[in-house]
Amino acid sequence: MITRKSKYEISLMKTAGSIVAEVLETMKEMVQPGVSTLELDEKAEQIILSHNAVPAFKGYHGFPGTICASINEQVVHGIPSKNVILKEGDIISVDVGSVYKGLVGDSAITLPVGEISDELKKLLEVTEQALYDGIKQMLPGNKLYETVSAAIENCAKPYGYGIVKQYGGHGVGRNMHEEPFVYNFHPGQPGPELRPGMVIAIEPMFNLGTGDVHVLSDKWTVVTNDKKHSAHFEHTVLVTDDEPVILTQRL
Repeated sequence: MITRKSKYEISLMKTAGSIVAEVLETMKEMVQPGVSTLELDEKAEQIILSHNAVPAFKGYHGFPGTICASINEQVVHGIPSKNVILKEGDIISVDVGSVYKGLVGDSAITLPVGEISDELKKLLEVTEQALYDGIKQMLPGNKLYETVSAAIENCAKPYGYGIVKQYGGHGVGRNMHEEPFVYNFHPGQPGPELRPGMVIAIEPMFNLGTGDVHVLSDKWTVVTNDKKHSAHFEHTVLVTDDEPVILTQRL
């Protein structure tokens, strides 16, 4: 069942969203060659706790980190580690959630590590554009898959990017993953109707090569089958009577 949030719940989600936005702004400043993903994780947790919130990911089904730190061919759910050191030319997807008074904010960004190739710059640019193209369709009365999902897919098509099909966006609120699931492609059905009060995390994941992925032996890290790079962007978005509102808006 898709739940619609009350004004009070939305106010708490705005706070949770502002916390994850602060984390990701800090990640932008910290991501550089020589930094470990554990350093990023520890700083993210420090920020979340300083706002009287708790990390949404840490302990979720046993996940050990505050952030998901996914590098290059890693799509999502990369585990932070002191042994994973960022290198010039890498890209890193940082996904983070916070829980504030029982409500969740969830957002992700893919960042360059130093100078990256033009090919990777374009991948990041297009994946982020797909996020905002999807968000523009979060209008009351729209059918989720034939508008939001289709807009995301249409962004990838001209570039031949692989679209990750096993993972996608989702409802969010008192739980990190709620209905509906949001495909990053049009699945051939219209999908549920968007109504004011729905809060949904939109998160396109595009790959330079195939859209096919698998999970590593750590049972978390998702990687592309052909080992080509992947990008991931996400915002938590509220459907209103008018234009959509991003609850995790960064500066």
